[in-house]
Amino acid sequence: MAVVIKTCGLNLNDFNKVVYQKEKVVLDKKSLAQVEKNFQFLKDFAEDKIIYGVNTGFGPMAPYRIKKEEQLQLQYNLIRSHASGAGSRLPDESVRAVLLVRLQALMNAHSGITPHAPLLLAKLLNEEIYPLIPEHGGVGASGDLVQLSHVALVLIGEGEVSYQGKMVKTPHLFKQKNIKPLEIQGREGLAIINGTSAMTGIGLTNVLKARKLLNWSLLSSSILHEMFEAYDDSFSDELNRLRLHKGQNEIAKTMRHILKDSKRIKKRHEYLYNNKIKEYVLKERVQEYYSLRCTPQILGPILEEIENAEKILIEEANSVNDNPIIDSKNKNVLHGGNFHGDYVSYEMDKLKIAITKLSMLSERQLNFIFNDKLNDVLPAFVNLGTLGLNLGMQGVQFTATSTVAENQTLSFPMYVHSIPNNKDNQDIVSMGTNSANMARKVIENSFEVLAIQLMAIIQAIDYLKIQSSLSSKGLHSYKQLRNLVPIFKQDTVKYVDIEKIKEFIKNTDLEF
Repeated sequence: MAVVIKTCGLNLNDFNKVVYQKEKVVLDKKSLAQVEKNFQFLKDFAEDKIIYGVNTGFGPMAPYRIKKEEQLQLQYNLIRSHASGAGSRLPDESVRAVLLVRLQALMNAHSGITPHAPLLLAKLLNEEIYPLIPEHGGVGASGDLVQLSHVALVLIGEGEVSYQGKMVKTPHLFKQKNIKPLEIQGREGLAIINGTSAMTGIGLTNVLKARKLLNWSLLSSSILHEMFEAYDDSFSDELNRLRLHKGQNEIAKTMRHILKDSKRIKKRHEYLYNNKIKEYVLKERVQEYYSLRCTPQILGPILEEIENAEKILIEEANSVNDNPIIDSKNKNVLHGGNFHGDYVSYEMDKLKIAITKLSMLSERQLNFIFNDKLNDVLPAFVNLGTLGLNLGMQGVQFTATSTVAENQTLSFPMYVHSIPNNKDNQDIVSMGTNSANMARKVIENSFEVLAIQLMAIIQAIDYLKIQSSLSSKGLHSYKQLRNLVPIFKQDTVKYVDIEKIKEFIKNTDLEF
């Protein structure tokens, strides 16, 4: 079933269906009629008035009047001059997200465009044709001018696209598929490129992936509680409800659900309160290291940040983030700064900090697994071969540690890193697309760290031979991962196994 795009109608489920499940989009007829009405209003309204970006130059060149016969050329000049990005191209899934969010923005019917622009965007989505969009470019203040110019370049039949895994020239593909390029009318060049759709689209993919990371971290942490026979009070309702944070209590509740049928979780009163213990030096650990015991307190704020980022970015995706804004209902054209990306930039900075902390938790838990002096039950580096001759998982720890270190550096906030530009017209900017791209990198890194941790966990389970006493959810995931990576005793290369597990957890939704 196709996803219907209408005025302010996008939700995260729709976004997931279109971007990841590649469901088709259909444009709501009433909303499309409103787009046409909005265009006709601007066309009439601008006839004898000064309207920015219609009959004036752009940015610092706004004081220059543009002759009527040159106004359409102005729009083409804007697109071509601003298709100036650099660096690696965005992956297809990110571009697909950008197209969807820009389509939604234009369907809000406040941009003064013809229906041809959203119809062509919808066709690109449905035909899986993805404009080449470089990572580097926009500063996130007049929106994502550079990134969206690369989208507009393809709409007018120029530039390059990714199609069926290959980069091809747009004119060649359009001719092959009988696609007619957009013939710019009015202010359509500015309308297409002036908004926050690139940072928002990338940001929403980050939110969906962050949720997967959180769920895998939550499962990993729960299995570790089983592996090391942790006490149940650290994730109990009695303890956590005394701290009034929703995220912490939700994490603890989910841990209780995961571990409800585990045979390895200990009750404190049975081991330490009701038994008469005579030893001066206790054999039983009184309480777990922080990387286990504080799981609800660490993952709780991460959960809350993911939920808040989702709320803010869905609001942004459904917002009118253009300039000027064409208000045909009240017969006005409004000039302002709805294109400013601070909301997205701030959330992406917070999200990348949160996910970096998640990767730090994973790395510390991994260290606990590998350090036999800490856990007291596993051989060093979960080495199932001959100690000394074989090295177990010693090598992969370097990868996990260095990757987390990169996350920590990437977590520097872009939100407070404004650099004035555009002849100081853009004297304070958001750097929102940079922030979204850096969050995307942090998330990708964190999947690698989680993959290494999960490999260590299944090796440890085999060493301890505890499959029969694991929780049903823990055992199910163990079996899934073991089908990907067989048990190993001899030293073999691990980069292929890391990639297998990484791709599996990226593409697997956990249900608790």
